[in-house]
Amino acid sequence: MRKNDISLVDIPLALVLLTRLPLPKLASSSFQRQSQAVWAFPLAGLAVNLPAALVASAALTLGLSTSLAAGLVLLVQVLLTGAMHEDGLADCADGFWGGFEPKRRLDIMKDSQIGSYGVLALILGIGLRWQGIALLMEQGHVWSLLALALLSRAMMPVLMHWLPNARQSGLSQSVGRPSRRAVGLGLGLAVALSLPLLGAGGFAVVAMLCLMTLGFGHLARAKIGGQTGDVLGAGQQLCEITGLLTLVCVLG
Repeated sequence: MRKNDISLVDIPLALVLLTRLPLPKLASSSFQRQSQAVWAFPLAGLAVNLPAALVASAALTLGLSTSLAAGLVLLVQVLLTGAMHEDGLADCADGFWGGFEPKRRLDIMKDSQIGSYGVLALILGIGLRWQGIALLMEQGHVWSLLALALLSRAMMPVLMHWLPNARQSGLSQSVGRPSRRAVGLGLGLAVALSLPLLGAGGFAVVAMLCLMTLGFGHLARAKIGGQTGDVLGAGQQLCEITGLLTLVCVLG
């Protein structure tokens, strides 16, 4: 099998990497494809957010407020991902602004303890997502959450391909650098599946997510010299927040 081949085994492999869903054990040889499985990252987002959207829809049908339904969405997302992306956001906030040189910043990011910057990042991140999701529900756009799940995960491989690994260990380093083909396929898949859900507003969302990814990528390079698994998780969170805010403005 050539390095750039696409395989259906990439889908469960992406689910193993990005979710905590109960899955059958994969053959050890499957993990040699980690760098090429990134095209399926958007599908992992779909697997997480489809149950979340269904729970939200049921909650609204039962008469719960949009705020409570949005809280349930976040609960399902955290349970199904193990909060790995939120953890990345907190670690990046602590490291990027808690150290004065790249090595020290990387050490802080690796520390399991959370600092003030990380706490504030989680509060603001969860708060913005909660409010954004609630506002979208008030506007009747529950299923747009699926589009944001697709697009925000499609930006993670972009960072993986663009930026070098900032350290010689960790999840991102073990996965490896994906090919342009795998990155492009993931982006194309995410855009193709999300635009029907977003309508004309989808183009604005894609543009804003690209700008956020570009800006955050330059920040990561300046702060630690590249990307890590925490950077990828933080990038997903920032893209999701950006997408929510954009949609609220465009669809409101």
